[in-house]
Amino acid sequence: MAVLQVEFLAQLSPERRHHILNRSSEDVSQVLEEVRAILAALRRDGEAETLRWHRQCKADLTEADLEVGPEEIKAAYASLDPKVLTSLEKAAANIEKFHQAQKSRDMWATEVRPGILAGRLTRPLTRVGCYIPGGLASYPSSALMSIIPARVAGVAEIIACTPPGPEMAVNPATLAAAHLAGAQRLFKIGGPWAIGSLAYGTALVPKVDKIVGPGNKFVTAAKLLVFGVVDIDSPAGPSEALLVADDTAEPRFVAADFLSQVEHDPDAAAVLVTPNLTLAQAVVELINEELPLLPRREFIAAALAHKSAVLVTESLEEALDFANLYAPEHLQILTRDPFALLPRIQHAGSIFLGPYAPVPVGDYASGTNHVLPTGGAARMFSGLSVDDFIKRPTFQHLTLEGLKTLKDTVILLAEAEGLPLHARAVAERFRYA
Repeated sequence: MAVLQVEFLAQLSPERRHHILNRSSEDVSQVLEEVRAILAALRRDGEAETLRWHRQCKADLTEADLEVGPEEIKAAYASLDPKVLTSLEKAAANIEKFHQAQKSRDMWATEVRPGILAGRLTRPLTRVGCYIPGGLASYPSSALMSIIPARVAGVAEIIACTPPGPEMAVNPATLAAAHLAGAQRLFKIGGPWAIGSLAYGTALVPKVDKIVGPGNKFVTAAKLLVFGVVDIDSPAGPSEALLVADDTAEPRFVAADFLSQVEHDPDAAAVLVTPNLTLAQAVVELINEELPLLPRREFIAAALAHKSAVLVTESLEEALDFANLYAPEHLQILTRDPFALLPRIQHAGSIFLGPYAPVPVGDYASGTNHVLPTGGAARMFSGLSVDDFIKRPTFQHLTLEGLKTLKDTVILLAEAEGLPLHARAVAERFRYA
């Protein structure tokens, strides 16, 4: 039986439409209480809770095993295929170049009125935590994507955490990428235990000001729960892509792009929206034929059946409207003139234009960031950037004449709000003037 089939957007039931649009957000809500209990235990017991959970990786685990040392980094570089290291270095260079271009002025100021100068400073955060996902697969590229923008922004201390495998081993490429990107310390701690350690601080892991980086639904839930104790980038969960295509799209490309997004894990999602029924049918046929032969086909089949869809629309305009409603992490536009459609896009984490810009180029090496909002969060969040690692305090300087032009306005508004001492702070300057 085919896992994937063509559906018509206008004929979707309200339940099916809701299911497609809400994808990973429902999963996070289901684990919030479990994660809340883990964070409470971590806050109470510190490293003892982290060790308790991670002893499933190594029975005689000690606190010393949780942090990566210089010798382990050196061994990772030595064991790495030189071609992989070269690829990491090339990707890192592109990522750094793109993010260097995002840096803003250290300071600007404007004369609001004569005698009233107001401005804004740009200052980096002091210490940040970067979560590098692992588990079902290792993602050294995520180390580059989260650590490099922090370093470019000028963050003084960058702490990284990544889940370990058996015997507390970590993929050498992940260790090398984290070191290459500029992390000062790297801990082998995963899931909510990593997020809680970074948020609250422990005897071993320093408390950070902000936590960034993608993860599974447990990581996303933990980030949401510690928000306020620390800042977070966005609730980045399972990978997702929405593809808008017309009759010019090559079915083989579309099928390949569709499948590339659902190989991450069973909660990943891919959606094709197109006004061309022939394209939709061809893509579905290609995917269903290829599925039994694919590696990780159990994950892919689950993702195809669970959150993915091939939807036929009545027009390209309807497809674009649905894309904005979906607010995808990755948006591919595979149409006759993709740049002509770009002004119509309101909500997307990262946009890939044309047949030769598949999502994996942004995942790895084009320079844009792959830490992106998921689950519809692109309606209010952007992808990770240098801006995520800076603060912008404002300042003002007033002359006596400048203050005089505001005196009556401030006194009147302060008194209207029932704050007479606010009014007095201004009036006092003129008592003997």
